[in-house]
Amino acid sequence: MREQFARTQLLLGETSMERLSRARVAVFGIGGVGGHAMEALARSGIGTLDLIDSDKVCLSNLNRQIIATRSTLGMYKVDAARERILDINPEAVVNVYRTFFLPENADSFPFSEYDYVVDAIDTVAGKLALAEQAERYGVPIISSMGAGNKMEASALEVSDIYKTSVCPLARVMRRELKKRGIKHLKVVYSKEIAMTPGHDHMGGDKEPETKGTAGRPAPGSNAFVPAAAGLILAGEVIKDLTGVRGSF
Repeated sequence: MREQFARTQLLLGETSMERLSRARVAVFGIGGVGGHAMEALARSGIGTLDLIDSDKVCLSNLNRQIIATRSTLGMYKVDAARERILDINPEAVVNVYRTFFLPENADSFPFSEYDYVVDAIDTVAGKLALAEQAERYGVPIISSMGAGNKMEASALEVSDIYKTSVCPLARVMRRELKKRGIKHLKVVYSKEIAMTPGHDHMGGDKEPETKGTAGRPAPGSNAFVPAAAGLILAGEVIKDLTGVRGSF
């Protein structure tokens, strides 16, 4: 085991590190959540990473996305992520897909070769298609619920989708997954009540509204809640792949 993973091996053991080096994990969505998940997986010794995202790095990403720097502006996020991963671990294999995951292209990805799937995309249709593909191929999956318009990173928790509450995205996912006969989905979510984007809590002028996907208002976000969600996602992947968990 290379020295760069020595501290991790002290916790997980040699056998677990070998398992991680042989593992192939797909991260769908390389944004505020997925980027931090991707990096933590790379730093934990995952041998092969598949990165799926169609977006390019832009100025509005700089406040929260780990791959976003002035030097990566205009790059495809997956390309910036690949460079970053290989700078961390040159022995890693990184497969990039400059495309947005949709139900229509779900069969374009080698789910049968994945050891784990991380869902960090932000559309219900995509999340449902990912859950269906994971169910079809028997691949473990963990899905991020809404991290936008939140301020309390400490409120994030891991649960089964059917045990969630409060989160509007989780509510929609519960209903739609039930229709599809999917009985379980591991998720990271928060019971925090979402803030209203654009509201000035200090009493000054409101900032101009920005647009998100499909012309919808973009959610407010910050440097810590999406990051925390991504790190929790990655932590669950590592613990599930190795079977090593803490006790408390």
